Amino acid sequence: MKRALVALVAGLTLLTGCSSVEAGSPKADSSQPSAKVTLSPVDGTKDVQVTAPVQVTVVDGAIESVALKSPEGKDVKGTLTEDKTGWTTAEPLGYGKTYSYSGKVVGKDGRPVELKGSFTTVAPGSQTRATLWPGDDQTVGVAAPIMVKFEAPVQDKATVEKALKVTNSANVTGTWAWLNDQEVHYRPEKYWPANTHIKVEAKLYGVSYGGGAFGKSDVSSEFNIGRNQVVQINNPTHQLVVLRDGQQVASYPASFGLDNDAERTTPNGTFVVMSKNDTWSFDNPRYGYTNVVKKWAVRFSNHGEFIHENNDNAANIGKNNTSHGCANLMEADAKAYYDSAMIGDPVEVTGSITTLPPQFDWYDWQIPWEQWKSKSAAK
Repeated sequence: MKRALVALVAGLTLLTGCSSVEAGSPKADSSQPSAKVTLSPVDGTKDVQVTAPVQVTVVDGAIESVALKSPEGKDVKGTLTEDKTGWTTAEPLGYGKTYSYSGKVVGKDGRPVELKGSFTTVAPGSQTRATLWPGDDQTVGVAAPIMVKFEAPVQDKATVEKALKVTNSANVTGTWAWLNDQEVHYRPEKYWPANTHIKVEAKLYGVSYGGGAFGKSDVSSEFNIGRNQVVQINNPTHQLVVLRDGQQVASYPASFGLDNDAERTTPNGTFVVMSKNDTWSFDNPRYGYTNVVKKWAVRFSNHGEFIHENNDNAANIGKNNTSHGCANLMEADAKAYYDSAMIGDPVEVTGSITTLPPQFDWYDWQIPWEQWKSKSAAK
């Protein structure tokens, strides 16, 4: 973008009178009014960024009127300084449009200067939409990551990341990490403190994503972290333990994944509750079952792990690990846990023969903190 600030001489219509000087005296330049006007961007500039402030600045004079109009004739909102020597836009511009200045400045000598000029904003090759989770007014668990997803790959990740801002009532710091070209997540080093209020601002409109793509619109949200609840699964114990604020509030007999089968075991890792459904149909043709409907299903990995009711496995619940990776509970216990669970709660699994690689959503907490920080593009 060309944003050089130059005095507006050519391109302005100067409303002036004539004057004369006495013979023999030095010639005075009376052809120009005293007011010196600067436009940014200057007349004729191309590819102006839509979020760049448009400014009119005056020296030795004051702004009497100023307008900046879109091609449709709509006035762009702006603010005038108290001393009337400066005017700045108060809203972003549109992509690929030619805007025109008009107005008048009056110099200290009383002589007017007419404002006149135009410039054109950048025209994106494409506009990329972004979505944000959690959304407004949601309450989520202490392991909930903040997720921004893009409908197309982002080339200039550093520039995009710098347009993302997170603030919270607990003053906890965290880091953005790019999990792939279309998804960036934010989390702190440890779980969020309970009852934290979080605000996310993704000011992406006008941001260059690289390759000719620009942000389509801003997105933002304000949400809350709920109570601190953590599920602990230690496979050999056959117990699913629920902690609230660090204190055990429940321990349910369970049957986890088969201990000696790496394909069926409940794998080690710190997972996150992703969804809750009062019924869920389970299918695994490899092991010979389809459309097996179970109640009170809480998903904690899209690798296929759930906590759910399985009264059909009652003989093994609390005694043997025989499932295909899920945590089987008796129906009453499954319902009690289901009612207490919240999207974003952590589920910590230990004691397995297998550790799941960090590749199945939401795997944010399976990545060590130092490695997580290395995934930030804004160094």
